[in-house]
Amino acid sequence: MKERLIIISDLWGREKSEWLINYTRILKSKFNIEFYDSCELGQIDISNYNQENLHKQFISGGIEIAVDKLIEREKHKVNILAFSIGGTIAWNFGLKSDNINSLVWVSSTRLRNETETPEGNLKLYFGENDDYKPTVEWFENMNLEYEFLSNKGHEVYCEPQFAEQLSKKIIKTTPQ
Repeated sequence: MKERLIIISDLWGREKSEWLINYTRILKSKFNIEFYDSCELGQIDISNYNQENLHKQFISGGIEIAVDKLIEREKHKVNILAFSIGGTIAWNFGLKSDNINSLVWVSSTRLRNETETPEGNLKLYFGENDDYKPTVEWFENMNLEYEFLSNKGHEVYCEPQFAEQLSKKIIKTTPQ
């Protein structure tokens, strides 16, 4: 029986997630994948579908709504791959539920504001050119494993080559 892997989208949700196929086509060999649209989880109104509007809704309650929805749906320890705002949702899910087996975040810049770390096998990836990535001091204070990706920006996760490399790493390193 395959292990479960939850994937949580960035703030664009399902609408702009065509890049996810670069992960799922590789990861489905080892995992039963469950996809969560961050906008749907957070009950975000996408009628005004622009970054500023979506971001504002997540910050003003959408993250908390999404975390609570995830806690309702996920009652057991899970493996998670999360992108951008989805990573913040996953982090807080872990803090509130303690149901993380492993968690990989990519470009989850809002984590720089966190002061507690969830339990589990945790790994974070950021483009070194992402202006909002956490500082090295933050990673050291939080005692987290991380990697800065050379010459990459916030949307490094949309790049097929990165997706392939990360997916293969996840397959190799996820505990059985």
